[in-house]
Amino acid sequence: MGPSAHIEDALRRAFVLAANGPARGANPQVGCVLLAADGTVLAEGWHRGAGTPHAEVDALSQLAPGAARGATAVVTLEPCNHHGRTGPCAEALIEAGIGRVVYSVDDPGEASSGGAARLRAAGIDVEGGLLRSEGEAVLGDWLPAARLGRPLVTVKWASSLDGRAAAADGSSQWITGPAARLDVHRRRAAADAIAVGTGTVLADDPSLTARDAAGGLLPSQPIPVVFGSRQTPADAALRRHPHAPLFADGRDLPAQLAELHGRGIRSLFVEGGPTLASAFIAAGLVDELLVYLAPLLLGGPKLALGELGIASIDEALRLELASVEQLGDDLLVVARPVKGH
Repeated sequence: MGPSAHIEDALRRAFVLAANGPARGANPQVGCVLLAADGTVLAEGWHRGAGTPHAEVDALSQLAPGAARGATAVVTLEPCNHHGRTGPCAEALIEAGIGRVVYSVDDPGEASSGGAARLRAAGIDVEGGLLRSEGEAVLGDWLPAARLGRPLVTVKWASSLDGRAAAADGSSQWITGPAARLDVHRRRAAADAIAVGTGTVLADDPSLTARDAAGGLLPSQPIPVVFGSRQTPADAALRRHPHAPLFADGRDLPAQLAELHGRGIRSLFVEGGPTLASAFIAAGLVDELLVYLAPLLLGGPKLALGELGIASIDEALRLELASVEQLGDDLLVVARPVKGH
């Protein structure tokens, strides 16, 4: 087995180690393997969560002082180069006398990137981009959210075939059937946070929980986020949510999304209602649309979306269809904005 095979095997082992860390939160899952010159494993480590040693430091801590001198550090993510709740991994590797660093994915963070350059400046041989696609898969939604500096935003609505989210009298339960509603709850549970506007809170008093077919709470629950300036009633159902709700006035969506990202929220499921959905779409802050279409017609004024600032067909927001699925009698259309549009 040649040296490069040793390195690839070690990196794949680091991918496995990374999965031991927390899958949610502000920090990525990272694994590290330290190799001797002959390819034998000296130590392994992974990041166990915010405030704990990063993977490289975790691995180094298992060795006696000087034992890592000349070794190769194989890491899933570019070693960080900033002081957060822990020190920079690049400095720890330099101080340990590491001779070579191989990593899979570049760190996209403005503050944390630059580790590779710092290592090279110290005379360490650095190689990045090994098994990059596998490394990106391991990082999951942490990576695109970190690149954007905000959570990934999914906007969902349920409507009739003619695009109405409610009847003329405002009634909307239930436009879609049980299979579609169960799918929504599954997707809620997969998101870090769920967002509605104050209008929806006042009109519908939603619980914003993820529930099973019997109405019981699913093990994973999204954090409720309410956008809008109107007061949320003290007895609102969402105040009994397993997570304390967060509130934002919605006047500066990019800044407020960045703040949510800083809290460790990587994915935001925007559920209600048309005012909030339209604001996210008009601001260009949507990564995915989930449209549940019921085979009925309502007519009237209660459209699923409001004003988007589009004056002509040439200005239309172009979407690419990711999938179309039948759920009971309903259809789920998953679409994403065309990049660069």
